[in-house]
Amino acid sequence: MTAKIVGWAHTKFGKSEAEDVEALIAEVSSAALTHAEVPASDVDGIFVGVLNNGFSKQGMEGALVALNVPELAHTPAVHLENACATGSAALYAAMDFIAAGRGQIALVVGAEKMTAKPVAETGDILLSASYRKEEGDIPGGFAGVFGRIAQAYFQRYGDKSYELGLIAAKNHANGIHNPYAHMQKDFGVEFCTTVSEKNPYVAPPLRRTDCSLISDGAAAIVLMHKDLADAASRAIGFRARAQANDILPLSRRDPTAFNGARRAWTDAREQAGITMNDLDFVETHDCFTMAEMIEYEAMGLAGPGQGAVLIREGYTHKDGTLPVNPSGGLKSKGHPVGATGVSQHVMACMQLMGDAGDMQIKGAETAGVFNMGGAGVANYVSILERSK
Repeated sequence: MTAKIVGWAHTKFGKSEAEDVEALIAEVSSAALTHAEVPASDVDGIFVGVLNNGFSKQGMEGALVALNVPELAHTPAVHLENACATGSAALYAAMDFIAAGRGQIALVVGAEKMTAKPVAETGDILLSASYRKEEGDIPGGFAGVFGRIAQAYFQRYGDKSYELGLIAAKNHANGIHNPYAHMQKDFGVEFCTTVSEKNPYVAPPLRRTDCSLISDGAAAIVLMHKDLADAASRAIGFRARAQANDILPLSRRDPTAFNGARRAWTDAREQAGITMNDLDFVETHDCFTMAEMIEYEAMGLAGPGQGAVLIREGYTHKDGTLPVNPSGGLKSKGHPVGATGVSQHVMACMQLMGDAGDMQIKGAETAGVFNMGGAGVANYVSILERSK
């Protein structure tokens, strides 16, 4: 691949004191350039991922970067949106920009300010990532959408509530070691697998612990042409990247199989010339525990309806055969929608550089990242490796 990641920055996710998305963008823009040791004057393009769609009246978010970094006032800047895969959409657009020869250095920012809105309004905004003509009135917002997916999955393959709780417990246990995580608390298996006053149903069969958090946050990445990256202090390369879509309405596809995700994973593995056994860990899009379980199957780790076996046997635990979400995932780290895809890549880069602290997977050399927009609609897979 033409571009490499040479620097990054990440805010803590959660309920931020930052006034708005502009302030969140400001937190990471300069910091990422400093980490990459790149002067702002050398940046050729700016790519900003923010969902917005009602979180803020301020649009044209691409132009917000220059408000904190005046040297970027005349640098071409764009805003991208692709539901919960908005961050990866911005990153891939920046990679296309460099690959096309339009520039050699790009700044990618993903951000979202979600907590300023009432929960009900937030739920309605997020339903924009569904097919509203058919799914817009589902109670519970996007949790309701995935609640229905879980119901269909259970009807076909049996009740997997316990295993969903195991996924939640795993990710929260991992998240206590992530200084950027929204919720750094290990709830334990019993709490996550039990319906209680503190862990009620949100959208049956999904409990509160099965749902990712409403968060504020931002992350940024500096991309550099591979010929320049030889002189950088660090470099993470892409062995492969793939995007595949699926039809938007759930009624027109099998909701229990993320076939678009499966296609993206297959394409990425073929590009990279690897199997899943060659990966040291995966950061995957666990907006809901049901999503992570189906994604196990989309990765090719298990057959249809068999994803529960992997979590039950500890295959995807931090000390398992293929650790999944050592960062805590969206479940623990949080899910500020526009920031998520960029954040996942930053978490992978930290691991590959050996800079992940207590999150570190020993000897990690190759990583898989999966970011998803909508209920398996927009699917992005990156295969990353340290190249310096």
